[in-house]
Amino acid sequence: MSYEFRSVPRILCEAGALQQVGHVLSGLGAQRVMLVCDPGIVSLGFAASAQQALHAAGCEVTVFDQVVPDPSASVVKQAAAQARAFKVDGVLGLGGGSSLDAAKLVALLVNSEQSLEAMYGTDNALGQRVPLVLMPTTAGTGSEVTWVSVITDEQQCKQVVYSPQLLPDVAVLDPELTLGLPPKVTAATGLDAMVHAIEAYTSRTRKNPIADSLATAALALLGRNLPKVLADGQDVAARTAMLQGSLMAGMAFVNASVAAIHALAYPLGARFHIPHGHANALVMAPIIRFNLAQAQRQYAELAAYLLPDQRFADEATAAEAFVLAIEALVRDSGLETRLSKLQVDEQAIPSMATEVVVGIRRLIDSNPRGMTEQDVAAIYRGIF
Repeated sequence: MSYEFRSVPRILCEAGALQQVGHVLSGLGAQRVMLVCDPGIVSLGFAASAQQALHAAGCEVTVFDQVVPDPSASVVKQAAAQARAFKVDGVLGLGGGSSLDAAKLVALLVNSEQSLEAMYGTDNALGQRVPLVLMPTTAGTGSEVTWVSVITDEQQCKQVVYSPQLLPDVAVLDPELTLGLPPKVTAATGLDAMVHAIEAYTSRTRKNPIADSLATAALALLGRNLPKVLADGQDVAARTAMLQGSLMAGMAFVNASVAAIHALAYPLGARFHIPHGHANALVMAPIIRFNLAQAQRQYAELAAYLLPDQRFADEATAAEAFVLAIEALVRDSGLETRLSKLQVDEQAIPSMATEVVVGIRRLIDSNPRGMTEQDVAAIYRGIF
């Protein structure tokens, strides 16, 4: 077996860690810092706390707080222009996956003459970024430990930048920032993290033993603690476990690949602005059921981590129990599971299926079972 595994150099996990971000960035040599976030982070007071911590460490700060879900190329360009004007030498991304993805690109674009469009794809980004610290406020995307940034272009299609320069210098986990997450956001982001672990473990293209170990550890943490945080959002220990599970699932998938669940979720986010975690949750159960014929062994292995208290007579029974458990988690999440209730246009299904199979081929190639446009359309129609 041959593979390459990359990871973030430093992880800081501590309740109240937001107060340390100034010293973390100044320790990296940053003096003029851009804080990249969304309006919600401002309204919660997290942006002000981050600014205070940065000022206390002697950093000057400019704030870009206009990140939106599924951030557009124009938003990233606006942030980069503001960063250049301020002569930024460090970036702090604070928020959900959209803010972290935008922050990564800003840190790379600020000193680059390369266009954003030229960076699309794998290993096309040139040059070095400024110091970068990423701090998630949801337990889901794992973006704080990946070298991937996903944005929406002018044609409402997802574009992905894969570049090792996007890995941050430090990922900071502070469970206190997740205590106020609404149950539906908690559910969507938690299921997103579980998808990362499952798709990493069953990947056909870059599966490897390090990613496997991270994926199984993540799935055990997420499966055990998602019901706890949905029942009690103030459970700090469970919130910490969710952040750790999300981070480990992020490390797993970025080194092993995601697959069809993400492929089918992308058009739902880009075209109909369904949040990424919710979009993954919509297609998660039917795709896992679809994959069962080819992924029975892997699903049986994962059952031991998701359902540790159960014993199974054979591989087929274990795999079926795993699929049923995923279906129950989605059903009990409190999320809307029908596309027709989320303003998705049924007439868009054929073109979405084409986009998935043709335009997002790399993810379909990683799926345990091959998929045609007809398969994809059938899954969309099955949840319409």
